[in-house]
Amino acid sequence: MRIWFDLSNSPHINMFYDLIKELEAEGHEIEITARPLANTIALLNQKCLKFTIIGQHYGKNIFKKIFGYPIRVIQLVKYLKTKNIHFAVSQSSFHSPIVAKILGVPSLYTNDNEHALGNLPSFLFATKVLLPEKLELNWINRLFCSNNKILRYPGIKEGIYLWRNAEKVHKARDSKTSNEIHIYIRPEPQTAQYYNGDQNFLDDLIIDLQSKFKIIILARNESQITHYSQPIFLFIDLPINPIPLEDIAFNCTLFIGAGGSMTREMALLGVPTISVYQDDLLEVDQLLIEEGLMWHELKLTAIKVEQYLHRISNSTSNTSFINKGRQAYQILKKSIV
Repeated sequence: MRIWFDLSNSPHINMFYDLIKELEAEGHEIEITARPLANTIALLNQKCLKFTIIGQHYGKNIFKKIFGYPIRVIQLVKYLKTKNIHFAVSQSSFHSPIVAKILGVPSLYTNDNEHALGNLPSFLFATKVLLPEKLELNWINRLFCSNNKILRYPGIKEGIYLWRNAEKVHKARDSKTSNEIHIYIRPEPQTAQYYNGDQNFLDDLIIDLQSKFKIIILARNESQITHYSQPIFLFIDLPINPIPLEDIAFNCTLFIGAGGSMTREMALLGVPTISVYQDDLLEVDQLLIEEGLMWHELKLTAIKVEQYLHRISNSTSNTSFINKGRQAYQILKKSIV
């Protein structure tokens, strides 16, 4: 079977990498398309995945997004129409289900963001929709997504791919001997349609922390790299290339995330995690907070960070979501093959 994956954002590479390699090992052919958004292309190259760049990202402006949507759909159809695709798979790629429909092939669409407007055409045109067990659809999403399309998986999306290495990461963290505090910070998703929070709101916090701790900023794009290269951030580390997820989890004393996927990844891997997300929380985030895996603080200060660091010394890892991740992975793969 020839399976098309549209990896249109950074988190999709980690999510599907092991599945893609496993499917290839079982004899399936894989076609990967991507667009240059955030760290997507760098991560694909880092993972040595063969891919083709189709289209571009049109920024945060809703009118540009609407204008650009059919353009990339047409570009994908033109590229894929001779590729003999049998099945399409995507995570929050709003283009994939409609392209698959035009090509006359079945598609599987997954998403865990109930606020994404792109869910509407995706729910409408996808053959199957895979959702977390706790995610409740609002009335307009239910209007576009019939119940007979929906499949549910246990836990949250990040467990689907983290279960393989979670135990190794936990053991590595438990065996650490260094007491140096490393705080990793992931800034806000500035170009995301669903994000309506403040921009660069972490600046004062970073300036206050950089003289006391080792601060590593995990920038999302060139704009953020330029911003955090200013002299006022003289004492931070600003990696240009993406750092492997396992390396972050091993070295990180505290993770502060202004977005979604990486913040949830660190929480699931047992890293003390604070979400500073400035918009309405997703249901999957609220679930992690309720389970004690993550703390949410809208107005985080250096004093609160130091207080939190004192509290985490006796914390233990909750592995229940990792165990659910193995089951979720099996549901995902079975839905494809």
